[in-house]
Amino acid sequence: MILQLMGDVLAVIGAAVFVVAAIGLWRFRDPYARISSVATAAGVGVVLVTVGAALSDPEVGTVTKVVLAVALQLVTSAVGGIAIARAAVESGHVFAAGTDTEGVDGLPEQVP
Repeated sequence: MILQLMGDVLAVIGAAVFVVAAIGLWRFRDPYARISSVATAAGVGVVLVTVGAALSDPEVGTVTKVVLAVALQLVTSAVGGIAIARAAVESGHVFAAGTDTEGVDGLPEQVP
């Protein structure tokens, strides 16, 4: 019973992370902040939802699948976010005014 409750709470928190990421997509000013929002939510939200599902059904097969899904999600969301951000830089998308771009070479001009 307690594992079921913990699983439900984690799944709801994971869903809330996705809602916050969706709000971030709407509110952030440039593609780079939006990418960061989505990549972070993908990593954290999927982990919380899948671990919540595993706690709801704690069997060896389920836990094995969740461990594999979490590991793959954490690796691919970070790499995917970096690749998409780098593609945005290469295609000439501008950063929002006030963004620290000191460490990035070959940037387009900033606009307000």
